[in-house]
Amino acid sequence: MTLPFFVYGTLLPGEVNHGLFLRGRTRSEEPGRLADAVLYAGPGYPYAVEEPGGGVVSGELVTARPEAYAELLAELDRLEEYVPGDPRSLYVRVERKVVRAADGAGVRAWVYVAAPAVATRLRARGRAIEGGDWRART
Repeated sequence: MTLPFFVYGTLLPGEVNHGLFLRGRTRSEEPGRLADAVLYAGPGYPYAVEEPGGGVVSGELVTARPEAYAELLAELDRLEEYVPGDPRSLYVRVERKVVRAADGAGVRAWVYVAAPAVATRLRARGRAIEGGDWRART
């Protein structure tokens, strides 16, 4: 299934991984919001933790160029240390509705959220990023 990606951390424009992974491979990048999630600071990168009624994470909806999609998906899975079914994964890739800021439309997108074990640790001892915006962190 070809879906856009919702990015909210080091893959955002101006952040370190944007140029390494996305530059020249996207058709569009537009602001969006993921509801029912809390953003936590990790070691140099954030984690979105799903939390019904918990908050909103700000980021970008990234639509890959069709010819780059399969390779980009595989590279992002490796970057996020996501291996389907592996309990050691740091993130899991899930399909979620993201609200496009420009028009308020709900768009189905791939989102890398904290894996269950990581989410449990963050809820217990993590530092939430106020406002859910990685770029506005202090």
